[in-house]
Amino acid sequence: MSDDKNKGGSKLTLDKPGRLELKKTVETGQVKQSFSHGRSKTVTVEVKRKRTFERGASGKMRAVDESGKASTSAATYSPAMDGLSDAERDARMKALAGAAEQEERLRKEREDSDRRAKEAAERRKEEEEQKIKDAEAEKARAEVEAKMKAEMEAKRAAEEEAARQLADEEKKREAEKAAAAAKSAPKENKAAPKAAAVVDDAGDANRGPKKRPAEKKTQTAPQPSRASRGEPRRRQGKLTITQALDGDDGQPRTQSLAAVKRRREKEKLQAQNMRNRNEKISREVTVPESITVAELANRMAERVGDVIKSLMKMGVMATQNQSIDPDTAELVIEEFGHTIVRVAESDVEDILVGEADNEADMVSRAPVVTVMGHVDHGKTSLLDALRATDVAAGEAGGITQHIGAYQVEMASGDQITFLDTPGHEAFTQMRMRGASVTDIVVLVVAADDGIQPQTKEAIAHSKAAEVPIIVAINKCDKPEADPMRIKTQLLENDLIPEDMGGEIVCVEVSAKARTGLDDLEEHILLQAEILELKANPDRKAEGAVVEARMEKGRGSVATVLIQRGTISVGDIFVAGGESGRVRALLDDKGRKIKTAGPSVPVEILGFQGTPSAGDDFAVVDDEATAREIAEYRQRKAKAAKQIVTQGMSSLDQLFSQIKAGEIKEMPVVIKTDVQGSLEAITASLEKLANDEVKVRVLHGAVGGLTESDVTLAASTGGVCMGFNVRANPQARDMARRDGVDIRYYSVIYDMIDDVKKVLGGMLAPEVRENFLGYAEIREVFNITKAGKIGGCYVTEGMVKRGAKVRLLRDNVVIHEGTLKTLRRFKDDVKEVQSGYECGMAFENYEDIKAGDVIEAFEIEEIAREL
Repeated sequence: MSDDKNKGGSKLTLDKPGRLELKKTVETGQVKQSFSHGRSKTVTVEVKRKRTFERGASGKMRAVDESGKASTSAATYSPAMDGLSDAERDARMKALAGAAEQEERLRKEREDSDRRAKEAAERRKEEEEQKIKDAEAEKARAEVEAKMKAEMEAKRAAEEEAARQLADEEKKREAEKAAAAAKSAPKENKAAPKAAAVVDDAGDANRGPKKRPAEKKTQTAPQPSRASRGEPRRRQGKLTITQALDGDDGQPRTQSLAAVKRRREKEKLQAQNMRNRNEKISREVTVPESITVAELANRMAERVGDVIKSLMKMGVMATQNQSIDPDTAELVIEEFGHTIVRVAESDVEDILVGEADNEADMVSRAPVVTVMGHVDHGKTSLLDALRATDVAAGEAGGITQHIGAYQVEMASGDQITFLDTPGHEAFTQMRMRGASVTDIVVLVVAADDGIQPQTKEAIAHSKAAEVPIIVAINKCDKPEADPMRIKTQLLENDLIPEDMGGEIVCVEVSAKARTGLDDLEEHILLQAEILELKANPDRKAEGAVVEARMEKGRGSVATVLIQRGTISVGDIFVAGGESGRVRALLDDKGRKIKTAGPSVPVEILGFQGTPSAGDDFAVVDDEATAREIAEYRQRKAKAAKQIVTQGMSSLDQLFSQIKAGEIKEMPVVIKTDVQGSLEAITASLEKLANDEVKVRVLHGAVGGLTESDVTLAASTGGVCMGFNVRANPQARDMARRDGVDIRYYSVIYDMIDDVKKVLGGMLAPEVRENFLGYAEIREVFNITKAGKIGGCYVTEGMVKRGAKVRLLRDNVVIHEGTLKTLRRFKDDVKEVQSGYECGMAFENYEDIKAGDVIEAFEIEEIAREL
């Protein structure tokens, strides 16, 4: 492509066929530049001119320079030279025009955006300036208010001073007037104008001296000048504090912003002063059975580091995440000046302990009877006869496999609740769990079989429960039945029948022939009447779980015996470690009922889990309480399973309980190899008893130790003793689980010696008093925190810290207690010998006087032996 350098023109050239190229021409010139020190330089300058294109009258494009004249090169331009058609040329021109319009629109948008940003910046600047002006105006207003207040105070003081001066002058004028009254009347008339003038001058003392007109010499006050038109009327009279504080309309002025700021600053200053004084706030700190250091610090509102320092002073090294016992926590809380409130985790069960029932609310209830006896002696058949139903037909092999509860209504209208158990073990298991639901025990003995080993165990369990026993001699319809032999065997087991001078009722019945049933019912009701069984039905239901099982389609189902209160459908309950809501109630015949009262056995649906037989049952207020109690019991049961007792046997525990005075008899279960050994051991143990302690033989028999023996010992807290016998594996596992001690002996004297030691520990120790010395009180000092302290002189023997003391006044004992403080000078001492002085104070007693004598002694306990 060629280039043309003509001045002031443009050159159109064709580079390729159909392609038009327009190149700008440049005007050139030379400029001479002069520099300092005579130097100069010639510079070539190029001037570029702007050219535009426009369409001529014939529709042809032409180039126009800045002067509006067509350029020379454009004048020679022909449309045919660019190689474009008219349509293409028009489209190109429209595109160029659209691009120019778009460029113009974008330019305007940029200008608008810049303008808006500038306006926003100006607004922000104005707002900041306005805020500064407002703050300055507020500050100025506060200063003006303070200045006005100071001026008002000064003006009020000046007014008071002027009033005082006016009063003094008034007194002076009165004195002069009294003096002038004694003179002649003409003189009095002349003196009056002068007095008036004096009053006038004094009355206007505040505003300075004023010039009276010559023509009105008697005028006493100037006339107020009228305000010019349009000028607000000035305030007349004096400005008081009330007028200054109130507005022009008489309403009180609102509190200014400056006053609010001053009040807030004052409050902040007071709070800072309180913090600087380190004023402690005493709090009540709730402490559970175990608490971490961090939680304790949080509850006291103290720093964790301070609590850890306090523990280190006590010798306890603990981090913030370690737990401490309540006693240590109490010491820390007292050191920080707070009050401890101890709570135990078991407190959640306190809600179950209801108030005692009023005697007026008590009504008679049906007796609860447990049927016990040897297998196949007719327990369930007897119940069938009483209920006129065939329960035994539904049992596997005719043997009762689960605990059943039934309520029988007599012809007289009285009701009796029967518990049919698989054996005495379940009865004792329930009692071991605290469910003492049985009022009367009916012991079933077959007349043709006599008393068997399980019958003896049932007798032992009934005696341990300390409930009345009624013996039902069953199968009396058989030819080989011998009721007298049964009564004789009862004598051998310490059960004396009524016809032999005892208290045991024996009733001859036949479940098959249905004879003697009325007599049995009458004796049960008579025994219940003697026991005076009553309960309050108008309260929340409480009872015991007799049996529990899981049924398909019904979930966990439990048979519950209500002991007091009334249960209804929809009640929320807790049973052992399980809780739930009563969905349905069923009686012993499977019928749905809505409520159940005392001594009524019911089946309950709605358990979240399956409880255990013997668990206590109680209705609570809400589900949250039921869940909390159930979770606590589950944790407690889990912790009990994890505890492994090592180094302490049940016999050792029995020793500790004896020392604490909790028990006065030793329950034992004895099993021997032969009957002669059993009789000898039992007789020897009974000889050890005296008026204070004794051995209680729960059960004695021939043979190895079984699960029944362990259950009986566990329910009473006793010990199993085996003479030349051993326990089976099941009994050993149960004893290990329940913490029952099993002792084996092969020499009778070793067994007797162990029991003698235990019984010796049960005896109350012999108390002996040892005299220590005398001390005389010579001076009494009243100390603010410690109370009264006696300044004493030990005259005989010695005085020990913590010793027992008696206060003697005129050789008469007026107080006996414990020594609280024993000091020499400022130090606590353990003892003070005769001939030395000391300070003493009594525990909870301060009525001491100079001249009193203190007798010190100590108590010594000597263990007794059988």
